[in-house]
Amino acid sequence: MTTTPQAAADGTVVSIHYTLRDDDGDVIDSSVDSEPLDYLHGAGNIVPGLEAAMEGKAVGAKFKVTVPPADGYGERGPDPKPVPRSAFPDDMELELGTQLFVRGPDGEPFPVWIAGVSDEDVMLDQNHPLAGATLHFEVEVLSVRAATKDELEHGHPHGPDGHGHH
Repeated sequence: MTTTPQAAADGTVVSIHYTLRDDDGDVIDSSVDSEPLDYLHGAGNIVPGLEAAMEGKAVGAKFKVTVPPADGYGERGPDPKPVPRSAFPDDMELELGTQLFVRGPDGEPFPVWIAGVSDEDVMLDQNHPLAGATLHFEVEVLSVRAATKDELEHGHPHGPDGHGHH
């Protein structure tokens, strides 16, 4: 007979509802009115500070955690850089906060976010929109289950249909 782990630990898939607020208490993101967030504990699916706070939390736990930038989306790095508008396809939607991938010096893609758009230039920011922000999470643990072998190999949970969604 196998016992089911009832608390978040490495190798478990944890389902949580969360609300993320900024320092002013404004809601930045929340799962409460939609699907809960499933993540594979110990695999870095969520920001490090939240994952650390989740360790050992049991089903039904409700708690708040404040995550400093270093354990969240990092400190702010370089300032946004202008790129000529002509470098983008004409039919491309250029909206504030849109994430794009650009090629780095070694050809590896890395994410940038649109920080501003003018007729001539698009400002690209290498910082995540929440870089430098202190994150205030309210979390409720809905379920904890052992991860499957496939999930452990792939490093993220798979949905009910067996295919992971990113």
